[in-house]
Amino acid sequence: MSPRPRMLAAAIAAALALGAQAVPAAAGDGPAAGSAATTSRGVEIPAFYTPPSELPHADGTLIRSEPLPLALSLPGLDGPLPGRATRLMYKSTDANGEAVAVTGAYIEPAAKWRGDGPRPLVAVAPGTMGQGDQCAASMALEHPLRLNGQTVSVGYEDLSVYRLLVRGVAVVVTDYVGLGTTDRLHTYVNRVDGAHAVLDAVRAARSLGSASVTSGSRVGLFGYSQGGGATAAAAELQPSYAPDVQLAGTYAGAPPADLTEVTRAIDGGDLAGALGWSLNGFLQTEPALRPIADRYINAAGQEALKELSTMCVGDALFGYGGDSSTGWTKTGQSLGDVIRAEPALQAFLAKQRIGSLKPGSPVRVATGVSDDLVPHGQARRLAVDWCDKGAEVTYVPVLLPGVGSGLLNHFAPLLTDQGNAISWLTGRLSGKPADSNCWSMPVQP
Repeated sequence: MSPRPRMLAAAIAAALALGAQAVPAAAGDGPAAGSAATTSRGVEIPAFYTPPSELPHADGTLIRSEPLPLALSLPGLDGPLPGRATRLMYKSTDANGEAVAVTGAYIEPAAKWRGDGPRPLVAVAPGTMGQGDQCAASMALEHPLRLNGQTVSVGYEDLSVYRLLVRGVAVVVTDYVGLGTTDRLHTYVNRVDGAHAVLDAVRAARSLGSASVTSGSRVGLFGYSQGGGATAAAAELQPSYAPDVQLAGTYAGAPPADLTEVTRAIDGGDLAGALGWSLNGFLQTEPALRPIADRYINAAGQEALKELSTMCVGDALFGYGGDSSTGWTKTGQSLGDVIRAEPALQAFLAKQRIGSLKPGSPVRVATGVSDDLVPHGQARRLAVDWCDKGAEVTYVPVLLPGVGSGLLNHFAPLLTDQGNAISWLTGRLSGKPADSNCWSMPVQP
């Protein structure tokens, strides 16, 4: 079996382990007033995901909600197991200071919270799902595996959600800016957009009438890969952007803290398609970069960007896994070479760097020492940067050997460390102090 099908088969097997089934294109759950459903790669995006023409002023304001059926759910004496889900749309602010609608989901657990204090809330920031609206994590809770001949979407993040729910922790999942919502393109790995979407998801969940969590509930953040970058950025920006969201702790697994290094690492690798998602997102945020892109990107590159804008992870693995960005440029340069040649691109990526601000609450940074997709070194440097600023950091190097596949080197630490990460976070949600190990960084791998 070639590398691309083998990696995709592993992802599908993980989804099936959660009880998922292959499903056809999904119908909407009932149109919102004044909107209509759209279609992405043969999947009908419910009208719920089309934002209204006017948005509320306050960040985190709930715009609309509706019941969300979970794919894996069993009847229980006090309601469905592992919980009752609600689809959400809420208001946030993007990196340009503009109002934006974001979707997600809140799940009220059936299990009792047995830790200290009232039931806590964890905001889950999903790992890379793709850029097509059908890839949104809230839709993946309903359809963990989509195989319709046009797209392959795997809701692998459902595992972390369910593991939190069985501990009695309420969960809110963000779809991020532009993923699911049909009015704009997803701004993949944008530091500010991701952080704001995570923090405003907490605000929206607390305002939901059916939720048991309140402003008195302890709050945690949980994310790996793209999600690790979003939660890391949220931990940094929380003191200034959301002082009302008091964080008990943040887990940031394999965070892409330095996009310049990550760009070099993924080029020509298993998830080379993420280069297209990144560039699409950069151009969505900063249209002034468009002339630079037009100067360098050739016809094949333009077609790749267009195709990738509607693709999920499975599609990108099949369509672009192993490709080099040198085939996308008129000069034969890689995108990394183009970045080095263009000060405007360097400045834009410098603004995306995570680690320049001090988190105001405990953080746990985990990174696989063999991770060469989201490079270990730049994730470790994030922990060092935070330690140097006096933050309370628990740094965890996940010691696994490299296996020759960038995707597997990146994915294996997620599964290996997830239980420990959840235990660390639930400890903070119970009010237990964290033990910073900043003192050990000089000898940590």
